Amino acid sequence: MKLVVVESPTKSKTLQTFLGPGYTVRSCFGHIRDLPKDELGVDIENKFKPKYVIPLKSKKIIWNLKNEAQKAKTTILATDEDREGEAIAWHLSQVLDLKEPQRIVFHEITKSAIEQALKNPRQIDMNLVDSQQARRILDRIVGYKLSPFLWKKVARGLSAGRVQSVIVMLVVKREKEIKDFKPQEYWTIEALFKKQENEFKALLVKKDIKTKKEADEITKDLDGAEYKVDKVDKKETKKNPLPPFTTSTLQQESWKRFRFPAKFTMSIAQKLYEKGHITYHRTDSVNLSNLSLSLAKKFIETSYSKEYWAGFFRKYKSKGKAQEAHEAIRPTFPNRTPEEIKLDKNQQQLYDLIWRRFIACQMAQALFDSTSVEIKAKKHIFRAFGQILKFDGFLKVYPMRFEENELPEINENEVLELIKLIPSQHFTQPPSRYSEASLIKTMEQNGIGRPSTYAPILSTIQQRNYIEKNEQKKFCPTEIGTVINNLLVEHFPKIVDIEFTAEMEEDLDEIAQGKEKWVNICKDFYKPFEKNLQEKYEEVDKKDITEKPTEKKCPKCGASLIIRLGRFGKFYACSAFPKCKYTESLEKKTLGIKCPKCNKGEITEKRTRTKKIFYGCDQFPECDFALWDKPINEKCPECDALLIETKKKQIKCSNKDCQFRKNMVE
Repeated sequence: MKLVVVESPTKSKTLQTFLGPGYTVRSCFGHIRDLPKDELGVDIENKFKPKYVIPLKSKKIIWNLKNEAQKAKTTILATDEDREGEAIAWHLSQVLDLKEPQRIVFHEITKSAIEQALKNPRQIDMNLVDSQQARRILDRIVGYKLSPFLWKKVARGLSAGRVQSVIVMLVVKREKEIKDFKPQEYWTIEALFKKQENEFKALLVKKDIKTKKEADEITKDLDGAEYKVDKVDKKETKKNPLPPFTTSTLQQESWKRFRFPAKFTMSIAQKLYEKGHITYHRTDSVNLSNLSLSLAKKFIETSYSKEYWAGFFRKYKSKGKAQEAHEAIRPTFPNRTPEEIKLDKNQQQLYDLIWRRFIACQMAQALFDSTSVEIKAKKHIFRAFGQILKFDGFLKVYPMRFEENELPEINENEVLELIKLIPSQHFTQPPSRYSEASLIKTMEQNGIGRPSTYAPILSTIQQRNYIEKNEQKKFCPTEIGTVINNLLVEHFPKIVDIEFTAEMEEDLDEIAQGKEKWVNICKDFYKPFEKNLQEKYEEVDKKDITEKPTEKKCPKCGASLIIRLGRFGKFYACSAFPKCKYTESLEKKTLGIKCPKCNKGEITEKRTRTKKIFYGCDQFPECDFALWDKPINEKCPECDALLIETKKKQIKCSNKDCQFRKNMVE
């Protein structure tokens, strides 16, 4: 009997169906060792030696795996093929005390791929393990060294991350660009022409019309002008299909189409991979196997026609340092259409997207008949464009936005009938806030993090309340996120420097390739970081960051109120703290209702730390009266308690023992 260890139980079940009774497949449920939570866990003086511990939740799993490994003739470690998977395999070999474990990897969970992997086992790649270990140690050093500094100089409960801080910086910087943006006026002039029964527009080719006066001068100059066709250019234009998905492009496209957050996308992709429907979903490669290309060709020619196949195998090259030995994200069996596979709604949507992108990438170009017309009037040139779809090609499978605009038949030297000139005022627009898609694209373009880290990074900085999504689902920095970023930019510029972070990723790549030693990378980072940190403990004064005087007086003791910064934003606090613990919201939303419990305070709208709205007495902590539903200034006719509005558009009694309720429309 041979023991095969994988990460997830779903993956283990899928593998077991392929391997049969000669194998026992078990799951380790992901990471089985990590650095301790309550200490640094890195011996700086002893070559950055990590101290690994087994979390409580993994102890029973390890005990079971040890028993299985002792019974097995051979133990095979089949964790994922990326650095994280390699590190998990190494940790398993250490904890299970495996002398000569076999390591296998496969890009897809299919019978042929697994059989091929079993025929070619290898040893654990310690370069990949060291690279992952270096990343973990560097992140731990920044987190455990910089977070206490933020606690002392800003507020307790804050934390900093090596890569996360750079992403917060990008969002804060974009917000400042939007705030500082000054719109610039500009004008465009369109001409509306008529040819027989058809009307079409042409745009004046002049980019620097800055005022209405300039636009009026041009329209006046064109008064009575002859509009003569100077040039007609007709040609066939082609549109190529997009490459198959990588982790980054899948996250971007699933956000654009379905508004799936990156973390949610990866969770769905994980399930599709473990069930054997798609290839491995953490990849920065657009490479495709020859077998998948052949299967795609066969499917396209059979399902559509030969003219829809590209006529050759389309092979794509990744930008940057991608693992070309890996493959892009694609369906494991191209002939399995989305309609043939039973999945839940979200899995169906994502599989459909992956399947269509892969099939489309091997299809023929889309063809358009394009027309460009230049119209001369005195010294001015107007230009009109037309485009008609001639052959849909890959668009048949992977629809994309394009605009069709049919121009009438126009000949050179033809004089056109002008209906009117249309001057239009415009203003330049500020840069757009980042969406999930655009932020991930920026991370990828700048080499910040790696595909497998994008989703957890975005999730972490939202959980820490450093950035949030507005009503348009765009990222905005929170108040505390902005303060922390400004502090890091001023005092720890390298931590939030894009180039420095990207270079660190390149160093980790060098470790993975065996070109650099992980201890040297950690040492080069730590020495200047630690020196600067100690200097900043002496240099930075907390009051300069977290306190601002006001002219308001404390209603409890008469001392001055100050604006204080806490973990969840700014608020009024008494300067006599800790003798007086009075606090007040900066934007106190009083409902004009007297507190029924203390008869002194007023009920105000408040928020929990997770920003959930509730209603409570402004005399807290002396009075702890609170309601989740919004109260109205009316008493219950049955028990005299406050009435409240419910989410179901009803009015009911706040007294849980009272059954009074009525509809709001009454």
